[in-house]
Amino acid sequence: GKKVLIVYAHQEPKSFNGSLLKIAVEELTKQGCSVTVSDLYAMQFEPRATRNDIVGRLHNSEAFNYGVETWEAYKRGALSKDLVEEQKKVQEADLLIFQFPLFWFNMPAILKGWMDRVLVQGFAYDLSKAYDGGLLQGKLSLFSFTTGGSQEMYSNEGIGGDIRYVLWPMQHGIMHFCGVKVLEPHICYAPENVSDEKRKEMLTAWTQRLKTLWKEEPIDCSPEWYFK
Repeated sequence: GKKVLIVYAHQEPKSFNGSLLKIAVEELTKQGCSVTVSDLYAMQFEPRATRNDIVGRLHNSEAFNYGVETWEAYKRGALSKDLVEEQKKVQEADLLIFQFPLFWFNMPAILKGWMDRVLVQGFAYDLSKAYDGGLLQGKLSLFSFTTGGSQEMYSNEGIGGDIRYVLWPMQHGIMHFCGVKVLEPHICYAPENVSDEKRKEMLTAWTQRLKTLWKEEPIDCSPEWYFK
């Protein structure tokens, strides 16, 4: 069976995001996958990248440089316990699903903090090993999220511009940079503003997609996909 890590960033289990998470866990488990969930709010995950992420001595105690210090700490096995645990989950996963509501054209701070702290140099990338050469090659990722605005708002003609512009820093700047292949995002537009029937349709569509997920081809992770 495949191994899936779902990194979930919503405060309320009864939310629409909570329903999407529940469906993913149930459907993927039914397929024989081993599913792990990092429920960031429930874990009270620390989003801030600080000195506390390094155990013991610093590489340079005169001037703190988070990128350098975590890289050095990773090499000598001196990252904090919570980071080591999350890195182990990432390492074991064939597929990473990120489930969250879009905040200000971006992922919630707690999820961005997970990216900042977990995907350190040496573990997820090296400056000479990035994008197609990133250190997390052989993995798939999928961004599944809800929006406040309608699909029309996130179109080329809409006030928000094409939703793909929003996905560029997440999918390309983080996942592709680390060598992870990216599946088409799963977007539920404005679930709070539609009928119960429409919400049910959205949940059914997610269930159906998960049934054939492993047959999907990753997107062409190039600037053209985002800005054509």
